[in-house]
Amino acid sequence: MDISTKRWNDPLEPGNGTRILICRYRPRGLPKGEETWNVWKPELGPSKELLADYHGKGRLQTGWAEYRSRYLKEMLRQKDAMQKLSDQVLNGQFITLLCSAACEREARCHRSLLKSLIERAIEASKLAYEHGHKPS
Repeated sequence: MDISTKRWNDPLEPGNGTRILICRYRPRGLPKGEETWNVWKPELGPSKELLADYHGKGRLQTGWAEYRSRYLKEMLRQKDAMQKLSDQVLNGQFITLLCSAACEREARCHRSLLKSLIERAIEASKLAYEHGHKPS
């Protein structure tokens, strides 16, 4: 698949394609001229409530399993945005999903969860086209 994940402050590399920041909040103190992304999609980041709970600032203390579950549920409301990204990849574009500079463990980051969701959408689209149906 033509999807990669990085942190927003990871170096630009040839072949990154469209770099998409998927954080709820834009990095603080970063001048617009120093942005390393092409597009910012805050709706693909975890909700403010989920972030607060996960970082111990909300009403609940959330561990990774609950964070993962809640994030995936939140993304059910973002099917159109994910379909657009999967269509980009199906049309031969490379995308790089970018998260926070502080998010060092990709396996415990919503960028890896979103990548999996987009890959599933791509596979569903391929299967639908093979069977003569347009995906919904």
